Amino acid sequence: MRAEPLGLIAGSGRLPLLVARAAQRPVVAIGHKGETDPALNPQAWVKLGQLGRIVEVLREAGVSEAVFCGGIRKPRLFDVRPDWLGLKALSRMRSFGDDAALRAIASALEDEGVRIVSPLPLVPGLLAPRGPIGARAFSQEQRDDAARGLQVAKALGAQDVGQTVVIKRGVVLAVEAIEGTDACIARGGALAKGALVVKGRKPQQDDRFDVPAVGPRTIAALAAAECSALAVEAGASLVLDREELAQAADEAGIAVEGI
Repeated sequence: MRAEPLGLIAGSGRLPLLVARAAQRPVVAIGHKGETDPALNPQAWVKLGQLGRIVEVLREAGVSEAVFCGGIRKPRLFDVRPDWLGLKALSRMRSFGDDAALRAIASALEDEGVRIVSPLPLVPGLLAPRGPIGARAFSQEQRDDAARGLQVAKALGAQDVGQTVVIKRGVVLAVEAIEGTDACIARGGALAKGALVVKGRKPQQDDRFDVPAVGPRTIAALAAAECSALAVEAGASLVLDREELAQAADEAGIAVEGI
């Protein structure tokens, strides 16, 4: 008996490609123009806000279950051109924060018969382990900063603001807002060399979307900002292309740990 296809509503980054490869069923991928990697080879391309078109494509393919994978550059959220279903989702949004927006979008899609599920069961091997990822371990100062930074990240996430904090010797240098992780790292690193970056799960995180993730590109951002370490929340964050990430971190002298 042929497995029911899985819808993959893709944003940017490597995660959509990794989920598509890991899925044990046929995948019907939909890419966002200007965001999604063409290597995914999606069945259809949409503009941000074209939820009706997404439903149309998935229905034609016999899809009743879909995952969200990958990010959307947050400044683009102010340039949405919604169709009829996009307008329905907008009418339900209490705010334009990540959680509120994504829950409204998921609700609108589910009203049309497409259930949104978590991608995490498809890629359990990507969850951050506890302890060092690579050859370097944290110093005690970095460990203390990681614990403090995670506390701040949790408080930040509880307000649906961001997931990333840059910190050094207990002093918070930058927190993530609409600019995204890489820009937050650059801003914090410009204030003090050797800072530590923390990426954590929001307390109210809905695992169907916006799961914190790091990859080799994150290491490149740390290296460019002259940061010394990266802490990710073990069991709650994704590590993409782990071997490549560890190699890049070792070469740059950056310690990476799951905490």
